[in-house]
Amino acid sequence: MISVRTPESKTEFDRYYDLRWRVLREPWQQPRGSERDSHEEKAIHAMALNDEGQIIGVARLHQVSNTTAQIRYMAVEDDWQRSGIGDALLRYLEKQARVLGVRHIKLNARENSVDFYTKRGYQITGPGHLLYGEIRHQMLEKRLDD
Repeated sequence: MISVRTPESKTEFDRYYDLRWRVLREPWQQPRGSERDSHEEKAIHAMALNDEGQIIGVARLHQVSNTTAQIRYMAVEDDWQRSGIGDALLRYLEKQARVLGVRHIKLNARENSVDFYTKRGYQITGPGHLLYGEIRHQMLEKRLDD
């Protein structure tokens, strides 16, 4: 059974950021700390845990206006990819966005993840940035229904 919730302790946050770094930054030789930005303090953080309490997926939502938020740093452990973890994290953050009154979510997805988001109602709105000179992104958006 998988559960999704916000990290609650320093230890959980340390493990949360470690997974984020290992999946999204380490493979491109990026330093620790590069997995964080200036929005961490005000963001909603989500982590997926397995039955043993191991963090197997993470994601973050931060508001950019009263009605718009951005999802960033979605990462799932390799052994758990394609097992519903990303979907659970996305549903959790969309629910949190609705509670905040957000009606529009945007994100930048790595090209290998675009299908994941489009199958969940996100629409491609244009090309995104090129990360580290090699990871192409697409910009996607979704309007949340009431």
